[in-house]
Amino acid sequence: MVAALLLSGLCAGPVGAAEPVLVFAAASLKTALDEIAAQFEGETGQDVALSYAGSSALARQIEAGAPADVFLSANPDWVDRLVDQGLVRRRDVVPLLSNRLALVAPAQDGSAAGIDALPDALAGGRLAMALVDAVPAGIYGKQALGTLGLWPALQDHIAQTDNVSAALRLVALGEAPLGVVYATDAQAEPLVRLVSLFPEDSHDPILYPLARLGAGERGFFDYLQSPEAAAVFSRNGFGLVAHVP
Repeated sequence: MVAALLLSGLCAGPVGAAEPVLVFAAASLKTALDEIAAQFEGETGQDVALSYAGSSALARQIEAGAPADVFLSANPDWVDRLVDQGLVRRRDVVPLLSNRLALVAPAQDGSAAGIDALPDALAGGRLAMALVDAVPAGIYGKQALGTLGLWPALQDHIAQTDNVSAALRLVALGEAPLGVVYATDAQAEPLVRLVSLFPEDSHDPILYPLARLGAGERGFFDYLQSPEAAAVFSRNGFGLVAHVP
């Protein structure tokens, strides 16, 4: 498990040194969170260990005992599940960010039509998506395609990946002609271009709750709600739901 590998690395530090804050975060947050963690480390001297994956995989690792201090999920359901199991206290959950769902194509492909043209626009290829029954981006994507009446025609033409970043890579490398990812992914990856945003009412709101698991950890948890972090999230295309003024 990633968490176990990270923990073994943490234990190898100098005697007396503060252990890094272990953060589990949805893969779609990597660009912004890498920058925020570097800022925090520079300002405080406290190290941050970041582990990215699909929210479902991370939540299951926490259920199995992974020692995460902070969890940033791309879907409230996985945090609610941890709350129901007594692994997170409700008062330690903050609705932090929002996002949009996007259809993307390889940057060099200027011919890709919009959402309404699916599945004909695939031209025999597959639509890259995160796992449609487990990973938030895939769940939102399946929901949106279903609302728009497109899922029955597309369900046998999906290339499913473990997380949204992997779906993005398939499109960036030209291995899939189209993909369903977050708008922030489309902004961060120069090898893809935004074809269209899905209507917001075609799927549940895309919300990223922030949860604190370590009883003694507050520094990075609070920093993620700060104006400094908010500026980075906003620059990377995330909507701000809550932050410390």
